[in-house]
Amino acid sequence: MNRVDATPTPAPARETDPAQLIYALMHAGRSLEDRLDVALGRAGLSLAKFGVLSELVRSPEPLTLSELAARLSCVRSNMTQLIDRLESDGLVRRVDDPADRRTVRAALTPLGRTQQAAGNRELQSVQNEIGTQLGQTDHALLNRALQSLG
Repeated sequence: MNRVDATPTPAPARETDPAQLIYALMHAGRSLEDRLDVALGRAGLSLAKFGVLSELVRSPEPLTLSELAARLSCVRSNMTQLIDRLESDGLVRRVDDPADRRTVRAALTPLGRTQQAAGNRELQSVQNEIGTQLGQTDHALLNRALQSLG
């Protein structure tokens, strides 16, 4: 008796048309964002919260909400709501601007610094996983290709 192998034969590799490439990039971006969300969730953070905390860690002084909004490319009203949530979590506190009493700045709390560091460790883990998955050759090629798009 002849046995028929049930394993399908993969289709031969073919050039990807530009539309398929764009969709593949969009899918990869969403998948990466999902992985980062999960990783940051283990540290009790979202991508948005981590972004604000990271900007505050990098800054030598508290930042105005307008400065944070500009650095993170979001509108000020969204930043106000985000700072409200971070403040209620105990990760930032609002402080008066000594140069302009109409302005409020966001300052990192010790807990905020700790949470940002935990989030950073989680992101590093994802970066290491991706580096392992890609390998050095693919990593360098992908980096060059992505830089050519931006």
